[in-house]
Amino acid sequence: MIFLVLILSGSLVLALSGFPACFFPRCSVTGQCVTVTLMVSGSIAGLVGTFGALTMPVPTVISLPWALPFGRFLVSADHLSAFFLVPVFIVPALGSFYGLAYWNQAEHPENGQKLVLFFDLLSAGMAFVLVSRDALLFLMAWETMALAAFFVLTTEDDVREVREVGWVYLVATHAGTLILFILFVYWYTVTGSFELVGARHLAASSASIIFALAVGGFSFKAGLMPLHIWLPGAHANAPCHVSAIMSGVILKMGVYGILRMSGLCVPSGPWWGILLLVGGCVSAVFGIAFALGQRDIKRVLAYSSIENIGVISIGM
Repeated sequence: MIFLVLILSGSLVLALSGFPACFFPRCSVTGQCVTVTLMVSGSIAGLVGTFGALTMPVPTVISLPWALPFGRFLVSADHLSAFFLVPVFIVPALGSFYGLAYWNQAEHPENGQKLVLFFDLLSAGMAFVLVSRDALLFLMAWETMALAAFFVLTTEDDVREVREVGWVYLVATHAGTLILFILFVYWYTVTGSFELVGARHLAASSASIIFALAVGGFSFKAGLMPLHIWLPGAHANAPCHVSAIMSGVILKMGVYGILRMSGLCVPSGPWWGILLLVGGCVSAVFGIAFALGQRDIKRVLAYSSIENIGVISIGM
C-alpha cells in the first residue's frame, strides 16, 4: 500500500508544482525555482514508490467511491505500470531542471509561467494514466495529459506556425480520444463494468474489436504511421525540453495503452501480431527514411522517434 501511496503523492505534487510560479511576478526566477524543487521532490517520491512496486509480486489496489454516477477511483501499480512510470518520474524532472537555464522565466516573462504550469500538469497526467484502472479515471487523466501537451507545445503561441501545428496536434489527439471513448463504451457493454481488469472470458469477436479500437486510438499518441501527422511539426516548434518529453515519454503512453488493453483479453488469432508487425515495419522503415531527408535537427528527432516506435511495435 505504501508504494502506491508514494506514487499517488508524487503525482499529486507534480500536478500542483507549477502553480506556485503563478503567484510570483512574471519575470521572477524564484517562482520557477520553487516549481523545480517541488517537481524534483514529487519525482523522487514517485520513483521510490515505483521501484517498490517493481519488487511487489502482487500489485496493491486502492478503490474508493466518488460522486460520478459511473465507475470509481480505482488505481493500481503493477509491473507494467511501474516500468513506464520510471521515465515519467525521471525525464520531466530533468527537463524542468534544464528549463531553468534554457527557458529562464526572467528572459521569457510572456510565457514562462504558462510553460511550467502545463509542463508539470503534463507529467502528472501521464503518471495518473499509468495507474488508472477505471475507464473514466483513465480518460480524465488522458485528457489532462493531452490538453497540457497542447499548451506546452504552443508555448510561443504568438508565432503563426506554432499555432498551426498546435491545432494539428489537437485534432489528431482528439481523434484518438474519440476512438478511446468508443473503446471504453464497448468495454462497458461487453463486461458490464468500467474497471480495466482481465476479461479473458470474452468472445473472440469482442476481444478483436477491443484490440482494433485500442490500436486505432492509442496509435495516434504513439505516432505510428500513418497516424503520425502531428509529430514532426510538434517536435520542430516545441521548446527543446518539451520535445524531449514527447520523444521519451508521451509517445510511450500510446505503447502502454496498446499493451494494457490487449493484455486484458485473449488474442483471437495471429492477426493481432501481424497488424502490429506490419505497422511497426512501415513506421521503422519510412520513419528513418524521412529522417535522412531532414535539415532541421528537431525534425530528425521526430522521425527518428517514429522509427523507434516502429521498432517497439515490432517487438510487441
